[in-house]
Amino acid sequence: MRALTVVPGRKDSLSVRDVPDPEPGDGELLVDGLAVGVCGTDREIASGEYGWAPPGHDRLVIGHESLGRVRRAPSGGGFAEGDLVVGVVRRPDPEPCGACAHGQFDMCRNGRYTERGIKEVDGYASQAWTVETGYAVKLDPRLADVGVLMEPATVVAKAWEQVERVGARAWYEPRSVLVTGAGPIGLLAALLGVQRGLDVHVLDQVADGPKPELVKSLGATYHADGMDAAVAHAEPDIVIEATGAGRLVFGAMAATSAFGVVCLTGVSPRGRRLTVDAGSINRELVLENDAIVGSVNANLDHYAAAADALAEADLDWLGRLVSRRVPLERFQDAFTPDEDDVKVVITLD
Repeated sequence: MRALTVVPGRKDSLSVRDVPDPEPGDGELLVDGLAVGVCGTDREIASGEYGWAPPGHDRLVIGHESLGRVRRAPSGGGFAEGDLVVGVVRRPDPEPCGACAHGQFDMCRNGRYTERGIKEVDGYASQAWTVETGYAVKLDPRLADVGVLMEPATVVAKAWEQVERVGARAWYEPRSVLVTGAGPIGLLAALLGVQRGLDVHVLDQVADGPKPELVKSLGATYHADGMDAAVAHAEPDIVIEATGAGRLVFGAMAATSAFGVVCLTGVSPRGRRLTVDAGSINRELVLENDAIVGSVNANLDHYAAAADALAEADLDWLGRLVSRRVPLERFQDAFTPDEDDVKVVITLD
């Protein structure tokens, strides 16, 4: 079968190759791959900045935003031929830390976890793959065209869980949320905010293209006139930062109303320096009882929450998030950005 592989650490080594057909072990599903999403992590791996091959191998099959259809399932595992599924990305370490031992492998404390398509385990960018039944998630059949959005949706499902847990340290009735960034993570964060009945505002730098209309179609408010103007309009109780841009990160810290919560989901590049008034930021955080939390990855509870959120969402709106579908053999097109891209998907079937 064909798969998209890379030599981690080697720039421009991404290529489609023949690899052995997968053989499911006990308790594993055999899945026909339908699609994988392409995100910033995939681009970092392709550029040689990130990633680890499986032990004893030079190449890694990439792809962690999966979607497939079950070809064969073990009896009694809760899955059947034809089920639409995604595979969970992370696995706990062999000798689990406390968090991993409690099923919270997204919070691993010792870093010895593995990740499909990223760290030491082949991913899902192949025409077929296997996955343990305990790390497969069944999707509503209606999501066949958009289920590839599941993994980024798990990231924001966790972000919202973290916000709500932090907020629950006292009486908590947030009214407004500002999401910085209108990429897939930001737009899905906005979706989950709308589903919670909040007044949702989204800030991005582009004034036209698909992003403003996608936000407006949610019933949310789009801003392209800078952080200060967006904050003045939204008066947010919550900020979900989805860009990793340094100025927006520090802007988010000072943006919330009193007793606000900021959740950082974007990963900032190293080496970029900013001049900030750290004293003022500290003063506001302390005197207003504000909180800042970082959030990455997802566990099985977040996958379940994301599956529910996608099933509840408008399918036409979700479909508009997928801006391009690229066949596997033309994978390079998926790694070449287009100004109107939201989510680019590689098709495998």
